[in-house]
Amino acid sequence: MTSQTIPVEPFDLVVFGATGDLAERKLLPALYQRQRAGQFSEPTRIIGSSRSAHTSEEYREIARQALTEHVASEDIDQDELERFIARLSYIPANARSGEGFEDLKAAIGDSDAIRAFYLAVAPGLFGDIVQQIDQHDLATPTSRIIVEKPIGRSLETAREVNATIGKVFDEQRIFRIDHYLGKETVQNLMALRFANALYEPLWNSAHIDHVQITVAESVGLEGRADYYDKAGALRDMVQNHILQLLCLVAMEAPASMDADAVRDEKLKVLRALRPITAHNSQKFTVRGQYRAGASAGGAVKGYAEELTEGQSNTETFVALKAEIENWRWAGVPFYLRTGKRLAARVSEIVIQFKPVPHSIFDEGAGKAVANQLVIRLQPDEGVKQWIMIKDPGPGGMRLRHVPLDMSFAESFDVRNPDAYERLIMDVIRGNQTLFMRRDEVEAAWRWIDPIVAAWEDGAQAVQAYTAGTWGPSASIALIERDGRTWHESI
Repeated sequence: MTSQTIPVEPFDLVVFGATGDLAERKLLPALYQRQRAGQFSEPTRIIGSSRSAHTSEEYREIARQALTEHVASEDIDQDELERFIARLSYIPANARSGEGFEDLKAAIGDSDAIRAFYLAVAPGLFGDIVQQIDQHDLATPTSRIIVEKPIGRSLETAREVNATIGKVFDEQRIFRIDHYLGKETVQNLMALRFANALYEPLWNSAHIDHVQITVAESVGLEGRADYYDKAGALRDMVQNHILQLLCLVAMEAPASMDADAVRDEKLKVLRALRPITAHNSQKFTVRGQYRAGASAGGAVKGYAEELTEGQSNTETFVALKAEIENWRWAGVPFYLRTGKRLAARVSEIVIQFKPVPHSIFDEGAGKAVANQLVIRLQPDEGVKQWIMIKDPGPGGMRLRHVPLDMSFAESFDVRNPDAYERLIMDVIRGNQTLFMRRDEVEAAWRWIDPIVAAWEDGAQAVQAYTAGTWGPSASIALIERDGRTWHESI
């Protein structure tokens, strides 16, 4: 099977933080791949900007090196690469002082192409850049702004960030990006649920025993120590990525795929989450921090050893038991976990169905294991439906638990685009379906803040776990005291 690429209208994309890690590892490769796929219309321009005093020619060389490093060699087409490099220009600008923004205005000119601003910078610069955009009349009535997470570090600060951006850009032009929502398998979850008669009638507490969402990383800080130690796993991963995945699993069917129709249903899920506060946080949450251990690359340091200070109470692992207080999900626990330096890099959603009410097979046939739907986000995106069948061959009835396996790489004769490729093109199209709305962001913080407060009050110490394992033993107890177990993700 093949896919169809639909070109977008010509656009001007201004990337603030153009010399940073995100731009070099993700944004430039994503934009190059979209050009290579034939999705750009002419004239399309990409303008980089940061405080670094580079010329456009110097920046083009930086971009060429980044693409050579971060794009697979088989995807490098020298003609396409040179065409892409020729699109790039660079304007040094200081968001604090405003120096360089008049030059940026002159570079953009009076083009009537779609205009988008990407804030690939530290959150502390969001307000300064938006104010400079406003003061120098860079935003047209149809301009869009793309904002990376985190949107604040609490409900109060999220409101401040949203208010600052909202003074210049109305809500329909703000694109709060969460790259997890751009993953092929995450979007396929919508198709599985709402384009098939098979699953939706069973998608409720009468048939589903529990849901697990795991986002595990085998790496450590990767140069993000300053940011991460102020955030921790709860703010860095749960507040955005994991809660967004939970919303897509648990939401009611929207009236349409219109952006606000989808986001209205996600918002209802966030508002229905049972609060976790100081009085129940020990029962429903686990926080951990990795110690020295081993990974695939050999021995690794503990978290505290990677910090300048050498000690910290910041969590690198979180496990939560969440409950959604509505009719569809009453009594169905959602077990959430994420962490760094875990046994493997894997992101997946496991829908654990209830067992059959009565087995008609004798003991010799074996146990009828409950069905599972496993949606793998990374690596090896795909879907597995675990079912019971008869083991082939003579010798009587023997039950066997096997997967119906659909690997996207094997099923489709097409390169699987990176999430940023899809999301940036959705910005140009003006499609907000896969982006967070202001009230979504604030509703997520409203649920997270009491957990943070409970932890900061000292009621729950961070627990140690060895790097290369699946987290502290308390996370196993969290699920096993309910008579369940974590899905084996390797």
